[in-house]
Amino acid sequence: MEKNSYKEPVYLISAVAEILDIHPQTLRQYEREGLIKPSRTNGKIRLYSQKDIDHIKYVLTLTRELGVNLAGVDIILQLNNKIKELETHIEIYKTKIQKINNMSVVPDTKALVVKKTSFDMVIIDSKKKES
Repeated sequence: MEKNSYKEPVYLISAVAEILDIHPQTLRQYEREGLIKPSRTNGKIRLYSQKDIDHIKYVLTLTRELGVNLAGVDIILQLNNKIKELETHIEIYKTKIQKINNMSVVPDTKALVVKKTSFDMVIIDSKKKES
């Protein structure tokens, strides 16, 4: 028997409600609020994947254990998505920086400007007499 993919929608609303010990109407409410988006068959039957179930568990944790209302859950989910998006951008920029750092560098002997450090100092001896 093949193992179903994590994202493959296979569970009916009644099965998910039983698994999570919630009323099917709760799942319909979450969908109306835009908190979950189950797949649908051609006959408009809702199908949930394991990923959807894990997402619903997260929503239930926020509402039941932390006391967050559905509007708050929506904001949290939006912020989580934004964080994931920004983390993706960070990885892209890290890759770009790494590519720039790996580019060949002109040797100091051939450079038009030699980099000076902040520790380079010039000492002038004011006591020295000119002849």
